[in-house]
Amino acid sequence: MPPQKIAIIGATSAMAEHCARLWLAQQPTTELILVGRDLPRTQRVAADLQVRSPQARIHVVQASFSDPAAIDEVVTGICASGPLDIALIAHGALPEQAQCQNDLQACREALDINGISPVLYAEAFAKHMAQAQHGTIALIGSVAGDRGRQSNYVYGAAKGMVARYAQGLQHRFAESAVKVVLIKPGPTDTPMTAHLKGQGAKLASVESVAQQMVAGIAAGKPVVYAPKKWWLIMMIIRLLPGFIFNKMKI
Repeated sequence: MPPQKIAIIGATSAMAEHCARLWLAQQPTTELILVGRDLPRTQRVAADLQVRSPQARIHVVQASFSDPAAIDEVVTGICASGPLDIALIAHGALPEQAQCQNDLQACREALDINGISPVLYAEAFAKHMAQAQHGTIALIGSVAGDRGRQSNYVYGAAKGMVARYAQGLQHRFAESAVKVVLIKPGPTDTPMTAHLKGQGAKLASVESVAQQMVAGIAAGKPVVYAPKKWWLIMMIIRLLPGFIFNKMKI
């Protein structure tokens, strides 16, 4: 496998970090551009990856996740040195639904970081990949975006936006060499879901989810449910009639 050039937006996320490890295991000379808001944390991730793969070329970029002009500048800088093979857009945060209901600022921030920001990054990468006629944009959505549920409908709305955006981007690039992959993880054992684990929720291992993500991106699959069982679970939830669904406390 030839070395790849991969950009990871939100490189400190557990899923993203494990994907990076897998990519380096497959090809130790891969070039990674790690983009994060927290520079020290991103540097720690980079240092760990460099130890695992001394031959890799690893760059760290501190970036805004909200300012459109800054996002465009960062992506243009990443693409200036040559075509990008993969852009993994992995950042996000799991908000408390009750807080979003009672605090409109928290609600807006949840929508921004989980919906608008990933779309802005994807659109910025899409411009450059369209020109190069090369590359894969991988967006991390969520099974929460498949149907609005009372337990997390603000987060679900943001991820639903990402899903519809990814569909449109796939349609745009349907006749081109550019691929768009939407990844829909179920509840996964990461720091973001630590509170769910404390409540006894059954969570998928981040290692297994990352393996399915990397495989799905390599295959250019339009949608990747991880674990795969969530495809069936969410299909059932989507198809439930409203009079049944509205009685469920989910």
